Amino acid sequence: MSQNFDRHRRLRSSAFMRDIVRETVLHTDDLIYPIFVKEGQEPKTEVSSMPGVFQFSLHELEAEVSELTELGIKAIILFGLPDDKDAVGSGAYHQHGIVQEATRLVKTIAPEMIVVADTCLCEFTDHGHCGVIKNETVDNDESLQLLKKTAISQAEAGADIIAPSNMMDGFVKIIREGLDEAGYIDIPIMSYAVKYASAFYGPFRDAANSAPQFGDRKTYQMDPANRLEALREAKSDEREGADFLIVKPSLSYMDIIRDVRNQTNLPVVAYNVSGEYAMVKAASANGWIDEERIVLEMLTSMKRAGASLIITYFAKDVATYLKGDA
Repeated sequence: MSQNFDRHRRLRSSAFMRDIVRETVLHTDDLIYPIFVKEGQEPKTEVSSMPGVFQFSLHELEAEVSELTELGIKAIILFGLPDDKDAVGSGAYHQHGIVQEATRLVKTIAPEMIVVADTCLCEFTDHGHCGVIKNETVDNDESLQLLKKTAISQAEAGADIIAPSNMMDGFVKIIREGLDEAGYIDIPIMSYAVKYASAFYGPFRDAANSAPQFGDRKTYQMDPANRLEALREAKSDEREGADFLIVKPSLSYMDIIRDVRNQTNLPVVAYNVSGEYAMVKAASANGWIDEERIVLEMLTSMKRAGASLIITYFAKDVATYLKGDA
């Protein structure tokens, strides 16, 4: 009996058949793992809203980096938790700031590990905003000078990639000029080009102790309702010298990842943020989902949307899953 329709199921008929026609494949090399490093000698502390994620003192960092190396993870992004904060976030650009000291230590433990330095002031300011405050508003241009100092100090400490996350206008241009003038012409910039003022960041602010002490960040981070604005932001950063473009968050912004991918030839980075992580962990703890399948499906969808790399708190889990499949 002849039927006049397409037989798409022919290419799904077995596991091997599905393997050989698979269009999008997730690799451990796609992953960048965030690490929170704190000053002092206290034992590592689990972030209450992010099970399995810890704040590490420097003396405990070696074990964490060694585990990542064994899992085959090749890149990390460092966030610093200082003991002292001030109005201008001076710990962010101090020669012996926590991110700088952690970078030096990681490069001693695992010289080939790619260290991405988050370049922002919010974790270091006593007001929790990403720049200098004037009349309860973040002063864009004055903040740029401090961000430039931060980027240079991170490069001096050995960071392989500078990742400015503050969403100040012109931040890529000023940082690129500063790095070049300081002799770091080969250090790439991974710009948080498209960063939305998202409710998905809540657990991160627990982890980084960086919640704003007044107001919010809506005057510099993007409105979640806007799409075309993201393309303008990404285009500006590429023109100013960015080498990677981050879209943050990821799950609710797959359309933006695809739009940016279609507009640029630069590597696009999806940031699978803390709230996305926490929701999965909570659902898994309640037995509502198959965590491994959910995580692999989520991250594969980010790659399918156009991401070249994924910053994710699931990196260790995914590396373990993929080793099991090898």
